[in-house]
Amino acid sequence: MSLIPFSSQLIADVGISFGDEGKGRLVPEVCEELAGTPHAVSTVIKVNGGANSGHTAAGVKLNLLPSGVVERDIAHLAIGSGVVADPRKVWWEAAPLEHKGYAVISRLAIDERTMVADFIHRLLDLAWEHYRSVVLQEEPRGSTGRGITPAYADEVGQWQITFSDFLAGPNFYARKVAQRADRALRTIQHVCQVDAETFAGFFDKLSVAERRANEEAIALGLFPESDFDFTAFRGDAPFSLNVDKLTATYWDAGTRLAPQICEVRELVRRELAAGRTVLGEFGQAYWLDKRHGYSPNVTASHTYTPEMFESAGVPVQPVHTFGVAKAYDTKVGTHTFITQMDDAHPLTVLLKKLEFGSTTGRQRMVGWFDAVEKGDALRYGGFQDLMINKTDALTHRGEWNGELLICTAYEDANGQRYAHVPRNEAVRKTLKPVYTRHPGWTEDICDVRHFADLPANARAYIAAMMRSILDVAYEGGTWPADDELPNLRYLGVGPEPSQLIKDVPPTAELIKLATTS
Repeated sequence: MSLIPFSSQLIADVGISFGDEGKGRLVPEVCEELAGTPHAVSTVIKVNGGANSGHTAAGVKLNLLPSGVVERDIAHLAIGSGVVADPRKVWWEAAPLEHKGYAVISRLAIDERTMVADFIHRLLDLAWEHYRSVVLQEEPRGSTGRGITPAYADEVGQWQITFSDFLAGPNFYARKVAQRADRALRTIQHVCQVDAETFAGFFDKLSVAERRANEEAIALGLFPESDFDFTAFRGDAPFSLNVDKLTATYWDAGTRLAPQICEVRELVRRELAAGRTVLGEFGQAYWLDKRHGYSPNVTASHTYTPEMFESAGVPVQPVHTFGVAKAYDTKVGTHTFITQMDDAHPLTVLLKKLEFGSTTGRQRMVGWFDAVEKGDALRYGGFQDLMINKTDALTHRGEWNGELLICTAYEDANGQRYAHVPRNEAVRKTLKPVYTRHPGWTEDICDVRHFADLPANARAYIAAMMRSILDVAYEGGTWPADDELPNLRYLGVGPEPSQLIKDVPPTAELIKLATTS
């Protein structure tokens, strides 16, 4: 039997920044590397989040479905119990893909404990944003409006509806939806203090957003535009819902998925026992984890490797973790962004033309590479391999011809240095970046496929990114042996699947290069 080129048959695909790192493109690469071996990837499982995390794989944009959709040899597209999934979104996303020739529903496996997110959660999402920004007059969280946090709040409060409820009969499901609606409407009116006009406007706002998100499906004639008109769920009186219509609509969408509802834990266990590989695809990133990030600018799920065991329902065991990043930083929302570039900087102008949220279309903020954040993700989260994307975006062009900066530490007003990310947000807000400076390059690297063919300055910058990450990760301690260092396995030099460099030297060689550059 051939040896697996990774340290485990379980592989985690995680972000080490604030999301938007390009995690989706990792899935086809791992599948290709294992293709034709006894350890080929048979299952890609969505581990956390819901339709709030946008991934792009092989040019296909996805939200709720795993990126394994684009790999036709993947037998199982699993959705774990750690996910909150809207059954209507499953159909809305699957139909255009099926139209393009991708088998989706026949490969889909939804865990019976996967939580059902629905339109009620989306109303609550907008209501809590209203409460935060209008009533409390604080900065909004920057929620996607997909109802993710309210859906997870139901889990914490023991009010969740799971996909197994679609197998339990309509009366049982209807009773739970009616209770959910009653709780939500009371909360929206009396706690969030939304007025009747604003409440009515929520339906229109969500309808516009969903029609925009499904323009392609409407244009293809796969769904009527009326499917995305949420005003049909608005009740006749203020602060009311047409609960019967909402219940019937979601019951229909959920029960049509009944053949796909199963025990994902048994599926994963069986595939691992057969020697095949299971790839866990995570939404968001380490610094958006609800526990390790900075509330309220976080998501409502756990976004790093340990959640794979909870969501898949399998025992803790060795797992090979890929940490994915970009060659610069981006954030969306109201985050503290220590390395943010000035909007007038010529590189900012160029990068902002590339950086829009896959799910919301929101403009991302851009900043210099923050090795402190990424090094801490390694230090406390761990990973065996890295993937760095969008190196090509830093190439000199137009008015951009300056140095590249890497943040290697933070500093307060008194000159005190911080080698790690403070866990106190009040402290973090006061800090400034400490940068190292690196010369850029003018050569177009989009067609380069071998590390040795990169411009010398590009090679040196890549080496400096790795060195800076590891300096943070191992600060104050002993470095691992050279053959135990995490490697930069894939380097992205363009958006296309083929635009990857896969022969990056071992990390120990990169460290030497960074030292001598």
